[in-house]
Amino acid sequence: MKVGIIGLGLIGGSMAIDLRRKGFADEVLGVEAEPVNAAAAVKIGLVDRVLSYDECIRESDLVVIAVPVGAAVRMLPDILDRFVEMSGNGQDGAKGEFLKIVIDVCSTKETLVKSVHYHPMRRCYVATHPMAGTEYSGPWAAMPGLFDGRACIICNSEESSPKAVRTVESMYDALNMRQIYMSSSNHDVHTAYVSHISHITSFALALTVLEKEKNEKHIFDLASGGFSSTVRLAKSNADMWVPILSQNRDNVLQVIDTYIEKMNAFRAAIAGYDEDSVRGLIEEANRIKRIIR
Repeated sequence: MKVGIIGLGLIGGSMAIDLRRKGFADEVLGVEAEPVNAAAAVKIGLVDRVLSYDECIRESDLVVIAVPVGAAVRMLPDILDRFVEMSGNGQDGAKGEFLKIVIDVCSTKETLVKSVHYHPMRRCYVATHPMAGTEYSGPWAAMPGLFDGRACIICNSEESSPKAVRTVESMYDALNMRQIYMSSSNHDVHTAYVSHISHITSFALALTVLEKEKNEKHIFDLASGGFSSTVRLAKSNADMWVPILSQNRDNVLQVIDTYIEKMNAFRAAIAGYDEDSVRGLIEEANRIKRIIR
């Protein structure tokens, strides 16, 4: 099994480490547009070889698209077009017999899935989202065990060939991930609620503190564990998050509106010295402890 990973940052690099360490991949090939990152990926042993985009697609049995979703939307149809060329006429892919597979690991799914819905090689594509990550990026951020025990969402699996789905399931089994199945539209709704809004609130909190507290030393000296954990996601890469928020715009706007409603409820209660209402809001929020410990 040769696995080709396009994009050797946190997710792609961490996947490269564990797929070889766990014995799923016999060889890990990489594609990295940034020369410094490409050299680092080889030097620290993330991949066996760094190849060109064309070479990686040609040599790999399973191609992983691990780039920002804005680039992935352009890349996925192109990779499937190349699969058509490799198969001769595309019929093998239509029957689910073509041997090559491509997956993505992006945080939004509906736009990606729609972009190749009628492609003759659609069954070679499996839409996935491993729910793991940190606020760091680049090959230096890659780490073993990043995916252990986390959930991986597989979307619209009925549109992929059973063989492709089984192979991808085996890959995520090797990464020790729980697999959840849903439609791409449901995925985008739920990730807006539990992931995308978390980043937006962290960005907003960082901007608020930076605007109000001009003395950076005070921020450093007074930042508690609570502040540090809440604002941690504000360190996340803009190149990754701008296309996510753009592609999931409608769902994100709905959850932002609800968040603003809750902030206004706190504001009104605090402004009115209404301690009972503040207590009620906090205790209602405490229900999250039953879900997340």
